[in-house]
Amino acid sequence: MASGFFAILDDVAVLLDDVSAMTKIATKKTAGILGDDLAVNAEKASGFASSRELPVLWAISKGSLLNKIIILPIAFLLSAYFSIAISIILVLGGLFLAYEGIEKIIEFLFHRSSKKQAKTIKTLSEEEILKFEKEKVKSAIFTDFILSIEIVIIALGSVLQEPLTTQIIVVSVVALIATVGVYGIVAIIIRMDEFGLKLINLNSKEDSVSDKIGNLLVSALPFVIKGLSVVGTIALITVAGGIFMHSIHDIPTVLSSIPMLLLEIIAGLLGGLAVFILLKGFKKIFL
Repeated sequence: MASGFFAILDDVAVLLDDVSAMTKIATKKTAGILGDDLAVNAEKASGFASSRELPVLWAISKGSLLNKIIILPIAFLLSAYFSIAISIILVLGGLFLAYEGIEKIIEFLFHRSSKKQAKTIKTLSEEEILKFEKEKVKSAIFTDFILSIEIVIIALGSVLQEPLTTQIIVVSVVALIATVGVYGIVAIIIRMDEFGLKLINLNSKEDSVSDKIGNLLVSALPFVIKGLSVVGTIALITVAGGIFMHSIHDIPTVLSSIPMLLLEIIAGLLGGLAVFILLKGFKKIFL
């Protein structure tokens, strides 16, 4: 009886050791997409009133966790019984991400002045602010859903040869890290100014070390948010392009000398532009 118990403990120890090793490998493979996920979600979670930043981020985080709960079992089932569907879903998700990135670029290039003018003319009511929050949270959760699919599929691909139990544990751990880690860092970024103010008010001395650090954090936040907006847009294009390029099994010889990152950006731009033109044409014809 005792020997059987210790045999079970030994099996559990071996399983945990395998899971730990596989999780490290899967996390390394998803590191790039996690970085993109951070940039995109930090940009999505910014732009709210200071008192609403954490509640909005919490709403997005809960949506992200729900996304993972929905995606994980479907990914395991599709991988086992209908693997072609995963490739189709990935490409469709890539088209959405590319479109969102192109839309941001076009808005920046052609609609920036009119947007600024609209902001100066109209002051939003409380009801309009709440509506804006809901729309942005919904958009952030949907974008997170697409990025979560990519994270889960990449993690799953790194452990496909392992037993199903190991696959489930490893991919679930990576998905949890993606949610807790990414949104934890986003929370730190968007609260930089609040932390800076606390450092400034830490003591009554002027020009102290805490004052200098606090002022640096407060003044740096707008630049960090703007930088994240740019990085987030590039990330959308790059992730989408990466999905498109990985869907091509044999890259033409002419393109083989071009760096893969550049190919991914070009593919993302072209894919997003194609979707943008198609949607514009569809709206003109049918709407």
